[in-house]
Amino acid sequence: VGLGQGKLAENDEKTMGLLAHILGAVTSFVGPLIIWLIKREESPFVDDQGKEALNFQITVLIGYVITVIIGMIPIVGCISAILAPAIGITALIFCILGGIEANKGVAYRYPFALRFIS
Repeated sequence: VGLGQGKLAENDEKTMGLLAHILGAVTSFVGPLIIWLIKREESPFVDDQGKEALNFQITVLIGYVITVIIGMIPIVGCISAILAPAIGITALIFCILGGIEANKGVAYRYPFALRFIS
């Protein structure tokens, strides 16, 4: 998916791609969902990056839900005290990397994202 194939200027496409990834670090799935819903018709690049960021944030949310469930299990529940921060730090790093790549005009792919929205 390349730049300049939609109605938006290339700089705007890059900015929206950047926002889709970075907002995910702050707002979970809400930011990428809003960017994707508003701008998907105007740019194939933003459509692609919005879906990618949204899929990753849904994957992270599932990871947190599993961590909470593990936390309720006696004896092994203490693992969730390690898992939750690890998920958060990993998600933050990948969101920043995604934002940097999108700002360069490169379609970023998260290594651990489940593809719910295609």
